[in-house]
Amino acid sequence: MTRRALRRPVHVMAKPTGARCNCACDYCFFLKKERLYPGSDFRMSGEVMESYVRQMIEAHRDFPEVEIAWQGGEPTLMGLDFFRRAVEVGKAHSRPGQRVAHSFQTNGLLIDADWCRFLGENGFLVGLSLDGPRELHDVYRRDKAGRPVFDRVVRAARLMKEHGVEFNILCTVHAANSGRPLDVYRFFRDELGARYLQLIPIVERENETGHQEGTVLSARTVEPAAYGRFLIDIFDEWVRRDVGTMFVTFFDSVLAAYVYGESTVCVLRRECGTALALEHNGDLYACDHFVEPRHLLGNIMTAPLADLAGSEKQRAFGRAKAEGLPRVCRECRFLFACHGECPKNRVLMSADGELGLNWLCEGLKAFFSHTERPMRLMADLLGRGLPAAGIRDILAHEEGRRRPGSSPVRKSIPRAGRGRRGGRAR
Repeated sequence: MTRRALRRPVHVMAKPTGARCNCACDYCFFLKKERLYPGSDFRMSGEVMESYVRQMIEAHRDFPEVEIAWQGGEPTLMGLDFFRRAVEVGKAHSRPGQRVAHSFQTNGLLIDADWCRFLGENGFLVGLSLDGPRELHDVYRRDKAGRPVFDRVVRAARLMKEHGVEFNILCTVHAANSGRPLDVYRFFRDELGARYLQLIPIVERENETGHQEGTVLSARTVEPAAYGRFLIDIFDEWVRRDVGTMFVTFFDSVLAAYVYGESTVCVLRRECGTALALEHNGDLYACDHFVEPRHLLGNIMTAPLADLAGSEKQRAFGRAKAEGLPRVCRECRFLFACHGECPKNRVLMSADGELGLNWLCEGLKAFFSHTERPMRLMADLLGRGLPAAGIRDILAHEEGRRRPGSSPVRKSIPRAGRGRRGGRAR
């Protein structure tokens, strides 16, 4: 097979267990993807795993770092030996000076001390799914037997902290927790001691396929105005006390748009198409949210991953994000920061009759309007070589408050990336 290098890095989320999971979360659209592979055992073979790791390294040979990302379903169901072998393959194929960075998303149910030692020793970045305090987390997230999972997830978080495993909290925002933004945020910050937070809005289409089709949304879907208030309330606390010590991916990604003119995450960029999904059998899809037959690019066991990721079909998928925007979005003053957000959430008709308006638009516009001035102030600080955390002193002075302590040592927002380790306001 042809082995060409990519001109820009891509993020490929490998699903070694496909849609197989030991949780049965009510809002999980991916569980229905089992229907794409009837009769499958949903276990990635050693051959597919080695091909994925090797091809990712070869495709990124001109870059100093390549990310090997594992998701699901639930990847821990593969067992530790699978990932030990993946690390070995990465070391065997990386070029001198190139870093192979593994990331890993999990529900935490199987995380124990052995897992933590392995993850810590091998520098894995872990995304842990947790939706807030017990009474909010357990509303929609339960195991296959219908039992609540909160205690097991919190235990996993504490074990990872004990073993020095770097982890982010992946918190979905939905109908059950969107009305309690500060309870959610303070739980992560104060009770769990987490410092990295991704907020993921639930916009769930009601259909039998799990595909992004139809415009009827579930009752679990976050309301647009509630989503805006959720972001605003957390931002107002974060910007006054936590910039530089608590890292919220969405806030940092919006700030990057003010600093560099474009965000660091695909959902807020003009075009997408650089965040793909790899199924357990080697099938490569355009996006994790579009694992559907019409968006199947091919199989990495029969065609090079780099060729599939750089194909005209994939480039067209990426361009469609901008080409499908209704006029009201194209004329919006916050287009530079939003670009219509994720296409999977575009289910509304605009006032002038164009389909393609994002369900979250009302809330996003409220957030962008509310945060415009502090975002511009932080962008100005970074542009002058100062830490973004200086915003806390500016606001404290304007509001007649006294803030104890001083700003942390300056670090800046990286120019590239999907928000994995970078894109953070320091």
